[in-house]
Amino acid sequence: MKTYLVTGGAGFIGSNFIHYMFNKYGDTIRMINVDVLTYAGNLENLKAVAARDNYTFVRADICDSEAISRIFEENEIDRVVHFAAESHVDRSIKNPEVFVRTNVLGTLVLLNAAKAAWELADGSFKEDKRFLHVSTDEVYGSLEEEGEYFYETTPYDPHSPYSASKAGSDFLVKSYMDTYKFPANITNCSNNYGPYQFPEKLVPLVINNALQGKKLPVYGDGLNVRDWLYVEDHCKGIDMVQEKGRLFETYNIGGHNEKQNIQLIYIILDTLQEMLPADDPRKAHINRELITYVTDRKGHDRRYAIAPDKIKEEVGWYPETMFEEGIKHTIRWYFENEDWMKRVTSGDYQTYYEEMYE
Repeated sequence: MKTYLVTGGAGFIGSNFIHYMFNKYGDTIRMINVDVLTYAGNLENLKAVAARDNYTFVRADICDSEAISRIFEENEIDRVVHFAAESHVDRSIKNPEVFVRTNVLGTLVLLNAAKAAWELADGSFKEDKRFLHVSTDEVYGSLEEEGEYFYETTPYDPHSPYSASKAGSDFLVKSYMDTYKFPANITNCSNNYGPYQFPEKLVPLVINNALQGKKLPVYGDGLNVRDWLYVEDHCKGIDMVQEKGRLFETYNIGGHNEKQNIQLIYIILDTLQEMLPADDPRKAHINRELITYVTDRKGHDRRYAIAPDKIKEEVGWYPETMFEEGIKHTIRWYFENEDWMKRVTSGDYQTYYEEMYE
């Protein structure tokens, strides 16, 4: 039975990964979820697995080397899947120190703990151990020309404190692979969407605001392009890289779903109108008049687009969920979990939202 240590497992992608793995492997794996439970970490995301005998939650900060080392000392960890990170660009612009601490120092703490647990006396490592560092396409910077794509060989060019901190953590993992032959991989993904996503991100923000008849803030001219990846497809890619990918390699995981931000909003509004029952009073206020253009984000990258050629050729992964299908799945989930949305958008989040988009 393999034991997985998942960091940030109470967050959006992490919780989806835990659900995906239990749905695929059931009782043949053991899962340890380490999360400090910041504003974006929510154990409610994992209610369905909380009672499993092969699931354990540990509340700990990945920067706490003593707590992380203890987990490795008390468990024979076979796989590390490192999601835990501060991830919202807007917050990084206001408070970059938090991002450097969590994303860079936290990654270093994890690397050191895994290295100490897995390294043998001769400097080699125990067989069948894997560390997977989950990163972002934002480390590559911005694409200016249509038809250009990010490849694993694209030079890093981060433009925000968030992407710079993720680039720093990527380079730490690369250095451990090169220096120690530490058994790791890096994945760089495009924008994820799907269930359990905290509503500071664009897709759930638009869904939530539109249903309430609130304004939909759009940065700049709304023509910035992002590549959208359904979260379950991403989870499948991560699992496949850990089991089939070549050690020490980086794999880009992209959705081949490029959309301008304003196009994305139009699609969500149209899909909400389509999916809401005819007698639902919310249909009356869901329209493009809610769109409100706001001052552009500082250092706002114009376009991201990933070419997932390498992962398809070497691992056999490709994005299975077409955007039109994935956005319906996502909206349906938010329809069915309106109480979840109400709880996560209370209190501190509302204060942050008002400050960010005033």
